[in-house]
This record gives sequence, structure tokens and C-alpha cells, in this order.
Amino acid sequence: MTPVGTDIADRVLGGWLGRIAGNMLGKPVEQGDHWTRDRIDRYLRQAGALPLTDYLPGPADEDGGEFELRPEWRSCVRGRIHGSCRDDDVDYAILGLDLLETHGFSFSTEQVGDLWLARLPYLQTFTAERAAYRNLAKGLKPPVTATYENPYQEWIGALIRADVYGWTSPGLPKRAASLARRDAVLSHTGNGVYGAMWAAALISASFTAPSVRDALGTALDVIPASSRLSRAVRRVIALHETLMTWEDTLTTLSEETSGMGWIHTVPNAAVLTAGLLYGDGDFTRTITLTVRGGLDTDSNGATAGSVAGVLCGAEAIPPQWKDPLEDTVRSAVFGFDGVRISELASRTVALVEA
Repeated sequence: MTPVGTDIADRVLGGWLGRIAGNMLGKPVEQGDHWTRDRIDRYLRQAGALPLTDYLPGPADEDGGEFELRPEWRSCVRGRIHGSCRDDDVDYAILGLDLLETHGFSFSTEQVGDLWLARLPYLQTFTAERAAYRNLAKGLKPPVTATYENPYQEWIGALIRADVYGWTSPGLPKRAASLARRDAVLSHTGNGVYGAMWAAALISASFTAPSVRDALGTALDVIPASSRLSRAVRRVIALHETLMTWEDTLTTLSEETSGMGWIHTVPNAAVLTAGLLYGDGDFTRTITLTVRGGLDTDSNGATAGSVAGVLCGAEAIPPQWKDPLEDTVRSAVFGFDGVRISELASRTVALVEA
């Protein structure tokens, strides 16, 4: 079942705005081994910014110390934002849109790789994507590009590339997951691929599901129930249903996923799931809880914002998140720097209608 009526354009725009705003919110503290959940909240408490209802405040001391933010912080903290910062979490959504416009929904994994080489600078790729890019440049073909000299195969990179497949498959989660899988296997295996399938299905389901809990349940249907990813997501859902607090849920999950590292798909999906459940459809609460959860903060904030933005639509996103973006995206993707967010959304809706 796909949504009908005029709200699909508003909800796709909500997905784009949510992804960009959530990414911007998490970007200053994207260093999960330093910016732990405890340190993020101590920073916010020191700044008088709890509860968090806007972009992160700038530091009291620009020299940083314990609270040293990422170098990009000056253009992505409240009061200093004029359009979005460049970031791979948004670049890949743009690349996905370009892929579908160029090759249609029957694209091949090889065509994903060709587009990377043509449109994306090598130094703007990281972890599994950089390994796959290097393998492509050596002449290797998928799926070998995902496995040769690539220790990052189950990290979060493929998950952050999945949104466009959900936005262009509203109410069709299995189709969204299939498209995301075809993209993901260029660089990932196992839970890395499942993460992309799950995220695409989750965003797709958010167009028609009556609640975020229902969307999460639908998304679980597209990945193996025995996978570590599925078990982690179901564990968060179970803890939430016991009325455990958000803080205690994340503490429990942190203990149960320790040793995976802060960029692995599984612990990040747990943080993301908790943010969505405890945010309960409220856009601000969803993205702020997700970012406060730590780990890969900008990636998790981006996906949480995408889901929440689709659930509520662009009109319902509070202005403190939308207005500073000035309808403008900075991007490393060739031909897209300075593009309007509204244009990206319109082009996405055109793919749905086609």
C-alpha cells in the first residue's frame, strides 16, 4: 500500500530536511570514542542546553579541552548555521538520487560503483566506502569490492546510503530493502548490508505506518531474524516495552554490544532505535535523544531525522531546525554543490510519480 494524496511531497521534503538537520545536529560531536553519551550531556548541561531543543550550542572555550568539538563546528552550531555543511551522510543521499535519475530502479551494483568514480572525490569517502572505491580503481568488480582488504564490511556506511530507496518506495518496504541491498553489496557484507536494508524499509514503512513502533516492526521483516542487527533492534523494543528509561536502555545495550566499536552497524542501530521509540514521533525529541545517545552521532541523527521527517512531514518540523538550513546543501558530489533542498525533494517525488 502506498500513500495517496498531496502529502507525499511534504513527507519526502520532511525526510530530506530531517536527514540534513539531524546530521548537522550530530556533526560537532561525531567522535564516538571521545564524545560518549555522558560527555555529550555534561557539555550540554554546562551550556544550560538540557533539555536539548535546538542545534548544539557553541563551546564556552574555543580551545576545547575535554569538550573539543570537531573542526567543522563553527558552521553547524546554533546561531552560526547558514545552509548545511558538507557531509557524506548527505552526499550519499544525493548520489542515490542521481543514480535513480540516471539508471532508473533497475540499476546494477556496478553502476553504483561507476557513479562513485565519476561523481565523488576519493578523499570524501571513509572506511568501507574508501576501501571499495580503492578496489574499484584497481579494476575489481562487485562483490569482491566489498571484501578485498576491507575490514569495515559491517560498519554503518551502507546504512547511511539507504534513505533515497525508502523515499522513492513509500509504503513498499520490501522494494526499498531490495534496492538498498543492491547498493550496499558494493562495499559491505553481513550486518552492514542488513543495516541498509533495514533503514530503507524503515523509511518506506514510515509513510504508511500508524506509529514509529509499527514502522520498526515492519522493517525487521526484511532482515534475518537471527542476525545480530535484528536481535539488537528487538532487544531495544523489548526494553522500551518494559517502561525502562531511555538512559537505562542505552546503558544496557552499550554493555551488550561492547567491543564492536563506535562505527559498527549494530550498536548504532540500537541507539537509533532507542531515539525513535523514546522520541515517539516528536521530531525534536527524536533527533536530540538519538544524538545524545552517542556513537556515530551525525549518521544516527541523520537517519532518525529522515524517519521523523517522513512521519510528520516538512510543515510540522519546527522552524529552529529548518530555517537555518536556508534551503541550501553543500555537497562534494560533482554538479550538486549549492543545490536547493526543495529541488532535491521535488526530484525525489518525480521518481515516485514516474
